[in-house]
Amino acid sequence: MTVGLPSRGWAGPRAGTFAPRRRSALGRAFAKDGIARSWDWPLIVVATGLSVLGAILVWAATEPTLRAAGVNPHYYLEKAALWAFLGLILMFVTASIDYRRIRRWTPWLYGVSVLLLLAVLAHGQSVNGAKAWIALPGGFQVEPSEFAKLGLVLSVAWLLSRRQLPGGRPQLKDVALAVLAAAPLILLVEREPALGVMFVLAVTLAGMIVVSGIRLFWVLGLAAAVAGGVYAVAKSHLLKGYQLTRLTSFLHPQQDLAGVGYNALQAKIAVASGGLHGQGLFHGTFTAGNFVPSVQTDFIFTVAGEELGFVGCAVIVAALSFVVFRAIRAAQLADDMFGLLVASGIAIWFGFQTFVNVGMTIGIMPITGLPLPFISYGGSAIFADMIAVGLLQSVRRHHSLFGERPGKR
Repeated sequence: MTVGLPSRGWAGPRAGTFAPRRRSALGRAFAKDGIARSWDWPLIVVATGLSVLGAILVWAATEPTLRAAGVNPHYYLEKAALWAFLGLILMFVTASIDYRRIRRWTPWLYGVSVLLLLAVLAHGQSVNGAKAWIALPGGFQVEPSEFAKLGLVLSVAWLLSRRQLPGGRPQLKDVALAVLAAAPLILLVEREPALGVMFVLAVTLAGMIVVSGIRLFWVLGLAAAVAGGVYAVAKSHLLKGYQLTRLTSFLHPQQDLAGVGYNALQAKIAVASGGLHGQGLFHGTFTAGNFVPSVQTDFIFTVAGEELGFVGCAVIVAALSFVVFRAIRAAQLADDMFGLLVASGIAIWFGFQTFVNVGMTIGIMPITGLPLPFISYGGSAIFADMIAVGLLQSVRRHHSLFGERPGKR
C-alpha cells in the first residue's frame, strides 16, 4: 500500500504546539541557575525599606519647622529621597563587581580615604565645632569620615588576608600593619573632631582582628593596650572639655541641663511620649517644637519613638538587626579570608553604630554624634551604607564553595 505524501497545503503541526515555551528575560534571571538568584534579595528589600522609612521620618522631623518658616516643606524629603535612590544605584554597581577585584583596588581606595580626610581638615567647613564637611558646587557637601569606614574595613581585611598562612591565622606582624594602617584614619577623624566615627573605626578594627583568628593571648594583649591608651588620653587632657562632657553627661543628664544633658533628657522624654503605638506621623509635639536638636540626623530615633511608638522602634531595630545578621551570613559564605573579614567588618560597623545611636537616644550611651544607619539624613552616610551592602552582595554572589550554584544558597 502506497502512503501518499501530505498535500502541498499541509503545514504540519501548529507552530508552538510541541516547541518548548520560551521564558522571558526576567524569568531566566530568576530561574534555578539565573543570575538574580545569587543576590540576597531579603537584604536588598530591608535596606531599601529602611532608606524609604528614613526619608519619611526626616520629612516628619523637618516639615513643621520648614512650613512655619515659609519655605519648601518638602526640601529635606526630596534630598533624602534623592540620596536613597543614588545610594541604591551605588549598591547595585558595587555588587556587580567581583570583590576580589575590589581587593586589588584596596591600596588606592585607602589612599583616597586618607586624602579626603586631609582635605577636610585643610579646607572643610566647620559646623557645630566639627570640621567634617567639604563643600561641593550646587550646595552639596561630602563627609569623608563616613567613607573612612569603608576604607578601614577594606584595608584591614586586605592586610590581614594578604598572606596564605599554613595555620590560617595572621601573624602578629600582619596585625601590627593593620593597626598602623588604621591609625591615620582614626587619628584624622579624631582631629575633626568626630568622636562617634572614631569609636566606630576603633571598634571595627578590634573586631576584625579578633575575627581574623589571631591567638587569644594577643587579643588580650591588644585589649590591655587599648585600655591603657584610653586611660592615657583621659589623663593627658587630649580631649576637649565639651567632648568629655558628652561622654559623661548621659550618666547624670540633670547636672548639665544647660548643655548636653538637656539634649539627652529631651530625647528620652520624646521617645517615652510615644507610648506603644506613637502619636502618628507629623503629630509629634517634641519634633514640631524643636525641643530635640539635630532631630533629622543624630536624633532621628526620637522621631520614630514619638510618632511611631514602641512598635515602630522595635520594627526599626529588628530590621537593622536583620541587616547585621545577613552580613554575618555573607561572612560565613565567603570563599576566602578577605571576603570573610570584609563582611564581618561591615557587620561590626552596623551593629555597633546602631547600638550607640539608639543607646544615646534612650540614655544608655554617651551622645557622640553618630547617624542611625540607613535612617538618618545625610548623603555621605547613606552612600557609605549602601556601598557596604553592595560589598556584602558581592561577597555572597561570588561564593562558589564546594561548587555550589548561586541558586542553592
